[in-house]
Amino acid sequence: MMAARKKKVSKEAEMAFFDHLDELRRRLVYVAAAILVASVVAFLFIENIIDFITRPARDLELIYTTPAEAFMSQIRLAFIVGIVVALPFIFFQIMSFIMPALRESEKKAMIPLIVLMIFLFALGISFGYFVVFPFALTFFLGFATDQLLAYFKISEYISFVVAFLVAFGVVFQVPLVFWFLGYLSIVSSPLLRRNRKYAVLIVAVLSAVITPPDLFSQILMIGPMMVLYEVGILLVRMTERKRAKLEEAREM
Repeated sequence: MMAARKKKVSKEAEMAFFDHLDELRRRLVYVAAAILVASVVAFLFIENIIDFITRPARDLELIYTTPAEAFMSQIRLAFIVGIVVALPFIFFQIMSFIMPALRESEKKAMIPLIVLMIFLFALGISFGYFVVFPFALTFFLGFATDQLLAYFKISEYISFVVAFLVAFGVVFQVPLVFWFLGYLSIVSSPLLRRNRKYAVLIVAVLSAVITPPDLFSQILMIGPMMVLYEVGILLVRMTERKRAKLEEAREM
């Protein structure tokens, strides 16, 4: 009797496991389809996109040195733009997959977390493009002379722009990461304040890793990262105050 019951439980667990795999496969198909559609649409407007990313450089002329370089670079750029455009749908699919396994309180925390993540990523990219990127390009183009002309390969320019802007999108997640860690009581505002000097070192290392390999881009990244570090401390402090008020209410 016990053996039959264990066999039944094992079979149900196996069925549930394969159901989850099937659900995951279906979500991945949806994500791939969304990225494909967004990439195709982006490729249809690729000239406008290239004009947009070269606008801060004004009269910059892009070149290509191999027959397929321009075409493949445009496809890669369209794919990257497709991923960025499809991000809200991708996060929606992720949420739809993991939500049934979460408790009600975790669901309430997860929804604003995802929304803020997308918002901060878009804000980081916008800040990088409109505020920092023009300064970086002006700095690099300042080395051009009558004997040294600035002609950028389209593949290398796209790689530089994507790495630069995505780096800012990722960096702008720092306050959200701190807020989440504070929500889980993993970090505290006094701990973050005491370790500012170590934060500066970590920020410098991260700037060297996630930005294009030049000192000027790294310096431009360090300032915003330290500001975001302070914003993260503020968010953790707000979380601690809210938790303290809830504890006081429970004691009363």
